[in-house]
Amino acid sequence: MAIVRWAPFQELDSIERRMRRAFEEFGFAPALVPAADVYETDGEFVVEIEVPGYEERELEIELSDHTLTVKGERGEKVEKAEKTFRLHERLERAFERRFALPLDADTERVTATFHKGVLELHAPKVETAKPRKVAIGKP
Repeated sequence: MAIVRWAPFQELDSIERRMRRAFEEFGFAPALVPAADVYETDGEFVVEIEVPGYEERELEIELSDHTLTVKGERGEKVEKAEKTFRLHERLERAFERRFALPLDADTERVTATFHKGVLELHAPKVETAKPRKVAIGKP
């Protein structure tokens, strides 16, 4: 039996997705968090987050105990004309998104780039120790 690490934020993401589907049935689809892709290659784990409209200085990345947190907060925009939204899907002023990185992710060497509204985070995999032979010595 394999031991699976509990990730409470995955459960919150699941709840958020169910709430979004319920709202979509009524024609209202709020953009609560930015869209993200998380994938793995042979040598690293990659998280790509779409944050259109945000500047690099408005984003913050934190790592704690293999939990990657991305926060964004932009200055308040003053609107001169009154608006009545019929559909509002854009991200609000602030968001926070958390991702549980696998234990074999090297959290000390995570890098981030930001280009054309996409924040890309790369976490290299920890090199696994290769087996080696140990000679038996005499006492």
